[in-house]
Amino acid sequence: MTVRTLLRAGHVISMDPDIGDLPRGDVLIEDGRIAAVRPEISADAEALDMTGRIVIPGFVDTHRHTWEASIRGVAPDATLDDYFVGILDTFAPLYTPEDVYAANLAGALECLNAGITTLVDWSHINNTPEHPDAAIRALAESGIRAQYAYGSANTSLADYWFESKIAIPGDDVRRIRAEYFASDDSLLTMGLATRGPGFCVNDVVTAEWGLARELDIPLTVHVGMGRLAGRFGMVKQLHDLGLLGPDTTYIHCCYLSEEEWRMVADSGGTVSVAPQVETQMGHGWPPVMKAIEYGLRPSLSIDVVTTVPGDMFTQIRAAFGAERARVNAECWQADVPVPEAMLTARRMLEIATLNGAHVAGLEDRTGSLTPGKRADVVAIDATALNVAPVHDAAAAVTLSADVSNVDTVLVDGVIRKRDGKLTADVARARRLVEESRDRLLAAKAAR
Repeated sequence: MTVRTLLRAGHVISMDPDIGDLPRGDVLIEDGRIAAVRPEISADAEALDMTGRIVIPGFVDTHRHTWEASIRGVAPDATLDDYFVGILDTFAPLYTPEDVYAANLAGALECLNAGITTLVDWSHINNTPEHPDAAIRALAESGIRAQYAYGSANTSLADYWFESKIAIPGDDVRRIRAEYFASDDSLLTMGLATRGPGFCVNDVVTAEWGLARELDIPLTVHVGMGRLAGRFGMVKQLHDLGLLGPDTTYIHCCYLSEEEWRMVADSGGTVSVAPQVETQMGHGWPPVMKAIEYGLRPSLSIDVVTTVPGDMFTQIRAAFGAERARVNAECWQADVPVPEAMLTARRMLEIATLNGAHVAGLEDRTGSLTPGKRADVVAIDATALNVAPVHDAAAAVTLSADVSNVDTVLVDGVIRKRDGKLTADVARARRLVEESRDRLLAAKAAR
């Protein structure tokens, strides 16, 4: 029996160039797939009235350490160096599988609540083989679309993050691939979250890249975050090792050389930018326009809720404002006119949706409201005082709306938020993550 849902009479921003925007449009969903997007559709379906709503593809977060939801806000003033010591060397070794489960469940529901329908879970908390099982179980229970990126343990900062000789355990990665991700067509898929040159010796780097390619899963790696990391020339080192390829996402990229930008572009690599973290923690200017200048399609990500908010609206505005600030400052310094802006409010919406799907390797199934793609859809309440009256729908989403305006969320055609409320057991998730917080704080105090 076919299950049909009809989103009726919304202002549709499809992000599909062939469909465009429909000031009054309908979206028909059949068995989790977008069947049609037109000004008016007649169908025997459950109808959701989208009057006064802006209907968009779900946001895509291409890099979040979801396990940190239990320690949200513990490092509000942290630099990157502070984060390494205060989080990776202090809290992370204390995490049990139960903590990971609680944080991933609460963190994934946080994403859905904010209109993030796809998540790359950069899970560098695999202290035991039970840790990844717990993380994946929570993602599956939340109903989010996610790429689970298997990362290193965090039981020792010195052992795992400074010229580390310890590789991610290949046998366990193979187990996880076989047990949970035998198909690449499911709501959850798999990647490898690797540390890369500078953090690991070359033999480890080569082994981890080889493992990912053996298992045919994508790689994701932090590069160029701060001047010191920029001096590592991590992309250049990967090039010299013969490891660059289209299966790799480069995170941050604030201090890549021009040569390295060309290497990323020429190899078909992808880019994830975390603007609020980068400006706040000292990584450097968010390189959104830099990536675009090299023909790349940058995406946005949250990174760490220990220090920044967990919603995409914040990232959009941080990137938009930072780029304008950078260009304005350079023009003032050079005493030249400020050029017409290339980074527009509408382009930011594309970066947060379609580009995100591209970077996550899921553009064939999400990122736009295109017939044939899976139905990952978000409706924004445009009648709220902080959004109305709407002159430019894309600008209303990117520059006016916030989490409180996320009215409806569907993932794979399943309603995960309706009339402003998640359909999940939020009270249970909050209880678990608060219990995890208390357990972690007690363990920290006992060290």
